[in-house]
This record gives sequence, C-alpha cells and structure tokens, in this order.
Amino acid sequence: METNQIMSAIFLIAVLILVLPSFLSTNNKLRQLLNNLFIWTVIILIIIVLIYIIL
Repeated sequence: METNQIMSAIFLIAVLILVLPSFLSTNNKLRQLLNNLFIWTVIILIIIVLIYIIL
C-alpha cells in the first residue's frame, strides 16, 4: 500500500471513532438505525465509485 492510502485509511478510521458514539446514541430504534446505515452505505459507495472513475 502507498503511504497516501495508509494515511487515508487512518483518517477514515479516526473519523469513524469520533462519529460512531453519537450516531449510535441518536439511532436508538432498530428501524431508524438500519435506515441510516443504508443511507451512509449508499453515500460511501457513490464516493468510492467517483474516486475510481476520476483516478
């Protein structure tokens, strides 16, 4: 792996650690949690596809 990819992975993990507790506390209902996880999955997939198209 390149240094750039490693730094990107570390940055994403750090953001996940910062956001995850608040995300879980605000999504106390299972249906709401699954809905929000689905939305985030779609957003992340779109970003990944756009990165691979650009690069």
